[in-house]
Amino acid sequence: MTTTQTKKATHPNAVLAICCMSVLLLSMDVTIVNVALPAIQRDLHASVAQLQWVIDAYTLVLASLLMFSGAMSDRFGRRRIFLIGMVGFVAGSLLCGTAPTIEWLILFRAIQGLGASMMNPVALSIIANVFPEPGDRARAVGIWGAVAGASLAIGPMLGGFLTQTVGWRTIFHINVPLGIAAVVLTAIFVPESKAAKARRPDPPGQVLIFLTLGMVMYAIIDGPQRGWGSAVILGLFGASAVLFVLFLVVESRRTEPLLNLKFFRSVPFSIATVLALTSFGCFAGFLFLNALYLEQMRGLSPLRTGLSTLPLALAMTFTAPLSGRLVAKRGAVPSLVIAGLGFVVATLLLGQLSATTPMALLMAAYTLFGVGLGMSNPAISNSAVSGMPLSQAGVAAAIASTGRQVGAALGVAIAGTVVSVSRAQHTDLAQATHPIFALMTAGGALVLAAAWISTTTWAKESPKRVAFLFQG
Repeated sequence: MTTTQTKKATHPNAVLAICCMSVLLLSMDVTIVNVALPAIQRDLHASVAQLQWVIDAYTLVLASLLMFSGAMSDRFGRRRIFLIGMVGFVAGSLLCGTAPTIEWLILFRAIQGLGASMMNPVALSIIANVFPEPGDRARAVGIWGAVAGASLAIGPMLGGFLTQTVGWRTIFHINVPLGIAAVVLTAIFVPESKAAKARRPDPPGQVLIFLTLGMVMYAIIDGPQRGWGSAVILGLFGASAVLFVLFLVVESRRTEPLLNLKFFRSVPFSIATVLALTSFGCFAGFLFLNALYLEQMRGLSPLRTGLSTLPLALAMTFTAPLSGRLVAKRGAVPSLVIAGLGFVVATLLLGQLSATTPMALLMAAYTLFGVGLGMSNPAISNSAVSGMPLSQAGVAAAIASTGRQVGAALGVAIAGTVVSVSRAQHTDLAQATHPIFALMTAGGALVLAAAWISTTTWAKESPKRVAFLFQG
């Protein structure tokens, strides 16, 4: 990555710490809210569909704008966009903590997501710019990735503690002092930099993908209330399909598209994208269901609900670096096999969930789920950039990150919809989760299938063909 820089970083480790602080806030905010959902539902008289939007308003905006924000930072300056994003995120957090109604909370979560979209990809670009030596850069990116993974895992525990001891609004207010500190430190320590040749923005592609995702999410979430056969829901699904096809046509004709379709001729990249959608869809759907099940059906407090995810958090924390080393030595396949087995066994254990399922069995399933997540994430990142030209590796990784957020939004939308249907049919929540965990088992099987496909000659040779296309 070639950059122009107006000022050299004199404290690179301080810059790394600032970027880690930002990813801590962003990643934690994806998961910290789940444990507070029952409390939010009680205080703001929210429906299940509205709870889904509390999660998805954030992830949908974040997913839709990640690529666009990366391009803007290359053109207008990484520190500038990072600071704007941080200010927006802090403002959104403050507003979320004071939201008078559920509708306002959903709107303010979208503002949070807008700010987050300017921070997540830009932080990684700042790290790459401040650490130009490959060895130093790899170490810095590894630390940043470890913080991202750990923050996803600790979010439910911190959310449970704050919700029970102080109140759910503090899960948003805690971002404010940390965010303000990050803004001040960024202004002091982070040097400004731009890409020597910035990518052009792609407004048509950006608008089309945002509308497509928004319509799909709205149709899935609102389907149980309006009826799956209603004109509105069928119209939304139909319109989203048309817009997605139009998006593909537009992107195939642009010289600098938001999403370069050539990437998908690489089998490892395509696998990484599918697995990013699958694994994070399972993760987000699981967290959403887990909070409702433990608090509303088992009667656990928010703190105990958050602590119940400790086995998952520990498994993720310990297996992620192990997977990183394994991927470096043996490639992505061994990690994907272990991840797939973890997902399959965990979701099979949860597939017959009831109001009296032993906590020991739940803890075992949560641990295996964490193993699946921890082992899959480094493999996904590696597969996304495997064999790609150096000039395209950052874009490929950003697309994989977008896939994770889209998967998370879809996971919550689908899981919440099943809960809504179950309540309309007067079935208990535990029974309603059975088809969701069956889908997650299929997702684990997909991970195993991806591992097998990755071993084929066709898959191994495809990145070379893609690299040739970019050279041409």
